Amino acid sequence: MSRQPRADAIAYPPRGLSRDEAARYVGVSSTKFDDLVTRGDMPKPKRIDGRVIWDRFALDMAFNELPEARANVIDMARNGQ
Repeated sequence: MSRQPRADAIAYPPRGLSRDEAARYVGVSSTKFDDLVTRGDMPKPKRIDGRVIWDRFALDMAFNELPEARANVIDMARNGQ
């Protein structure tokens, strides 16, 4: 039987995320997330003792810097381009 997490009176998102949580947070697989970190498109993690944790705020900043997708031909035609 697993232990239930303690209920918290204040609901808030965690600041530090595990690798899998960080990948899910930015919407990619863990393997793709590793590639993004290696390329420098996502931040490196912080270490707390033996734990490796990604800062949610740093993920937000890195995500904002990712390039926008190019418009496809159908979207361009709809916009009269």
